[in-house]
Amino acid sequence: MIERIWSGRSWLYLLLLPFSALYGLISGLRRLSYKIGLSKSWKAPVPVVVVGNLTAGGNGKTPVVIWLVEQLQRKGYRVGVVSRGYGGKAESYPLLVTENITTVQAGDEPVLIHRRTGSPVAVAPGRVDAVKALLASTPLDIIVTDDGLQHYALQRDFEIVVIDGVRRFGNGWWLPAGPMRELSGRLNTVNTIITNGGTPQSGELSMTLAGGLAVNMVSGEKRMVNLIPDVVAMAGIGHPPRFFATLQQLGANLQKQCAFADHQTYTEEQLSHLTDTNQNLLMTEKDAVKCFHFAQPNWWYLPVDAQLPQEKERAMLDEICSLLPSNKKPD
Repeated sequence: MIERIWSGRSWLYLLLLPFSALYGLISGLRRLSYKIGLSKSWKAPVPVVVVGNLTAGGNGKTPVVIWLVEQLQRKGYRVGVVSRGYGGKAESYPLLVTENITTVQAGDEPVLIHRRTGSPVAVAPGRVDAVKALLASTPLDIIVTDDGLQHYALQRDFEIVVIDGVRRFGNGWWLPAGPMRELSGRLNTVNTIITNGGTPQSGELSMTLAGGLAVNMVSGEKRMVNLIPDVVAMAGIGHPPRFFATLQQLGANLQKQCAFADHQTYTEEQLSHLTDTNQNLLMTEKDAVKCFHFAQPNWWYLPVDAQLPQEKERAMLDEICSLLPSNKKPD
């Protein structure tokens, strides 16, 4: 229902317009207060790159964060990541993510990013607190924030917005009548716009999410998706149909598709009932990080990687690296 409302296919959004107008007024005043100095923001001693979005729901933001961290690491930079940690509940904040920290404590994305990149990750409702905790724990050259475009308490040196190229901005209204956290005019002030799927508009970088080999969650075996028999696909992400479409493109033998809410918490019993004896369960990597400790031999996950046009990718990375002192790699 919410998809129909936000896309403009249901007139029910009209009933929510007064609340959207209030949301827009409050968010606009909040941003203005930071802009004119009524609210104080903090400048980190190292460059900060924000990877965020204008809409609620999954846009492919976390794969971009992972891609950016890995690219900077290959250039020799020490990269830290901060996140709000949606879906997690720690006893105290800021929380530094280690191998012993679970998704229950930190949320899905921080654990996934740390697992994939090995980069130090800190979680806190206030990104400033997370950045300070990271800098106090290890030497860093640059900070990447997973989300936080609207978190103006933290000053930033470079802003990347990720757009769902198929859904784009729906009916264009603020929450809750539409999907917008900020209106599309905000794009005029960011450094880079990345479009995930669909047809990019002028000035936007096209991105695709490429699925590689599926990984067995117990044995670690890697296998092409189309060679896994009788697949039951599951996804608890912002937009599950994108994952199911990826599996279809890879030739998966799909028997059933199971969509869950974003940041869903799972139990062994719940997921075991999704498959019959001879079926295999295939999930997103974001779901897998919550399930490894009770995974079954017939459970698999599919890592995906962000792919951008090489020339434009290089230009964006050069611009980000120019923010670092003397534009030199650390020793």
